[in-house]
Amino acid sequence: MIENKGIGSKIFDVINVVILVLITLICILPVWYVLCVSLSSREAVNAGQVALWPVGFNLLSYQKILGESDFFGSFLVSVKRVVLGTGVSMVCILLAAYPLSRTKKQFPKRDIFMWIFVFCMLFNGGTVPWYVTMKNYGLMDSIWGLVLGMGLQVFNVILAVNFFKNLPVELEEACFVDGGGPWRNLFSIYIPLAKPMVATISLFTIVQYWNEFFQGMVLSTRQSSYPLQTYIQQMVVTLDYSNMNVDQIAQAMKLNNLSLDAAKIFIAMIPVLIIYPILAEIFCIRHYSGIGKRIVAIRESVR
Repeated sequence: MIENKGIGSKIFDVINVVILVLITLICILPVWYVLCVSLSSREAVNAGQVALWPVGFNLLSYQKILGESDFFGSFLVSVKRVVLGTGVSMVCILLAAYPLSRTKKQFPKRDIFMWIFVFCMLFNGGTVPWYVTMKNYGLMDSIWGLVLGMGLQVFNVILAVNFFKNLPVELEEACFVDGGGPWRNLFSIYIPLAKPMVATISLFTIVQYWNEFFQGMVLSTRQSSYPLQTYIQQMVVTLDYSNMNVDQIAQAMKLNNLSLDAAKIFIAMIPVLIIYPILAEIFCIRHYSGIGKRIVAIRESVR
């Protein structure tokens, strides 16, 4: 059935498209500007001539950053941290959220544990006690120190709790009637239905692990143990002109701190920009499209 839209509906569609385009531009333009600055010459950046296109196009900033010997080592540390940290965090979040989403009859001490989680989210012991604890556990210069230092985010636990609470109770009752227990209910029913929630929290966790640099500064005493964000935050351009020829000095003089900072930011964004659409496609779009297909199949069978 083809529905004819009225004038009001068409005007609404146009306004809606315009608003979405504006929001998209607001999100994309800062990233594009950073890329343009990173690809522009020192003189153009200092003079404020860079706007929507690179001025004096060059790749010197990227050559400087990627040419450092410790860059790929720090990149590998960040990849390990993200993979291990996301896995550990998701296991902890799901195992904590499921019992907290049960009723007081099923879990009488639910409120006590929930208040403990909320208290830990609002208050903490501070950096010094945290550092002493991590040091006493032997987690200095260790990948597990970077992983466990932020292993459980209470905000993400609360998101998962609210999602589990909104799932139909009949699913759990059917599982118990068929002889299943809480573990079977969690892994066979709840988690498969929670793919969009898992994808969302995973993305939050990936971005948080990837962008965090302070823990790398505190827990790492060697540059080889730095994650990428800590490495590029600590990286200082040091040039020894005494060992350079005329051409090398001329190229070094073209480097600009603003261009270098822009290149650092853009390099750090690339993995997240790649991961986001992949997660959206695998977990969210396919999940909801599968639900839509099942609904259509049910309607056809009823007819």
